[in-house]
Amino acid sequence: MERIPPLKPAEWSAELRAFFADFRSQVHHGGPAPANTKSGTNLLGTLARYPAFTMAFLPFNGHLLYGGKLSDRQREMLILRVAHLWESDYEWAQHAVLGGNVGLSDEEIRRIAAGPDATGWTPLEAALLRAADELREAGTVGEDTWQALAGDFDEQQMMDIVFTVGTYAMLAMAMRSFGVRPDPDIEAYLPVRQ
Repeated sequence: MERIPPLKPAEWSAELRAFFADFRSQVHHGGPAPANTKSGTNLLGTLARYPAFTMAFLPFNGHLLYGGKLSDRQREMLILRVAHLWESDYEWAQHAVLGGNVGLSDEEIRRIAAGPDATGWTPLEAALLRAADELREAGTVGEDTWQALAGDFDEQQMMDIVFTVGTYAMLAMAMRSFGVRPDPDIEAYLPVRQ
């Protein structure tokens, strides 16, 4: 149920349309978006109701997506784990597409929902997923998980792990609270709830 209905693109201010166009260009490094990129119109339309927040938040979010120190695969694994833990269907569907674009297989994407103890993860991948779980459960990465990650990641990557989980948890809560509906072009990627 939509609690804050999205504005249609025609209702966005000229300033906001220019901001969204510039933002999309920057996150795709000035080139075209990947062929499998989805619109995100319902989320952007909801954010369009609060332009000052949106224009402050999206550059930060863009840095996590495209300027952080984690690999694309690692970032998408974390975001998908967050989407699963916070039951954010919109976030899951959007990032199942992005995860596939960066090389996660359909089986790996499904396995992310099973968590860090599922068969098939490398020790580093399991620790990455476990960090998301621990941040959800305790608000901190546990010492054993921290040490497992710190063996491979530098300080900035460790910070990116926490900021990525925190930011996407906030987005998951926002999307669920605002009632942001998945756009038709991502409905095929919605999780199957047991």
